[in-house]
Amino acid sequence: MNNKRIYLSLPRQSGFEQEYIKNAFETNWITSGGPNVEEFEYKLEECFGKESFVTALNSGTSAIHLALVLLGIKAGDEVICQSMTFSASANPILYQGATPVFVDSEIDTWNICPQFLETAIKDRIKNGKKPKAIIAVHLYGNPYKIEDVHAVADKYDIPIIEDSAEALGSRFKGQKCGSFGALGILSFNGNKIITTSSGGALISSSESIKQKALFFATQAKDKAVHYQHSEIGYNYRMSNVCAGIGLGQMKIIGQNIEERREMNTFYKELFKDVDGVTVFENSNQDFFSNCWLTTVLVENEGDVNRENLRMAFETANIECRPLWKPMHLQPVFENYPYYGENTAEGLFEKGLCLPSGNLSLEDKKRIREVVKNFFI
Repeated sequence: MNNKRIYLSLPRQSGFEQEYIKNAFETNWITSGGPNVEEFEYKLEECFGKESFVTALNSGTSAIHLALVLLGIKAGDEVICQSMTFSASANPILYQGATPVFVDSEIDTWNICPQFLETAIKDRIKNGKKPKAIIAVHLYGNPYKIEDVHAVADKYDIPIIEDSAEALGSRFKGQKCGSFGALGILSFNGNKIITTSSGGALISSSESIKQKALFFATQAKDKAVHYQHSEIGYNYRMSNVCAGIGLGQMKIIGQNIEERREMNTFYKELFKDVDGVTVFENSNQDFFSNCWLTTVLVENEGDVNRENLRMAFETANIECRPLWKPMHLQPVFENYPYYGENTAEGLFEKGLCLPSGNLSLEDKKRIREVVKNFFI
């Protein structure tokens, strides 16, 4: 029996990556920045449209941090953050010495709840601390309720940092996720829709913001013959070698999204007759998800529960993971303000992420067998 490990989200190589990497070595551009980085930025700008300006960085986390810096977030400020997310969405708030304020999810998209968002804003203002920014996340590639969330943000004049780390290629009413907020964030970690091995990008609405981001990402060097610094900078620029991988990956972005969506269809078919298991799907036609990861909710009925299903997959050497543990339940964040009920907590208790990327027919067969045997 083939018992190789089936991973949650493996990258797929296009075959063109080596060409760009070879060029980087042949021209000795094996440092941060360089022609591959600039071309990668240009390709991403083409993807997002003429109103988008992209700064390629060494991680999505760096992009979120720079977004906070560009918005002037400082020690003592408050930043609202979706609770149901990976910790990289929230950690940069603490980098700035600011206070995270967490908000619950709504059940339709699993993303930040517009009602609790407004409740949080009103209460923070009542307490003398108007939030300086909102970090909203497109969880697992599913767009958040953009019109509702942005209506609240606009009402109180609070900028949105759009965390699209998991949502490259996702759209709302035909517009690309990452292009709605004051600033947008992408991740090219090895498990994402495309990868640069490690990397990220900041999406802004003007060339001047892009150049300011580049200034901070390259140690905030002033224009001087000598090294002079009037502001704190960071070593966040993407490497020319990593950008070469990204250029090769851009050639298959459409194929990768199509295959992720096909995996989502595979799981819908697999679980359609299984009581107590729901494959997540946003049926609203305005929302187009890249289906980065397919997720299911498993109702607790005796031995049939999320954790036992996960262990059945693990016994077969198939990686599955619970949904993100909400930030307000994390030890490092549990003492910060939280607004909501228990939607995110309930999703975490019942939710499971399934293998979704670069899977063979044999992989699918093994997954099917586990489900068949578990639910007999």
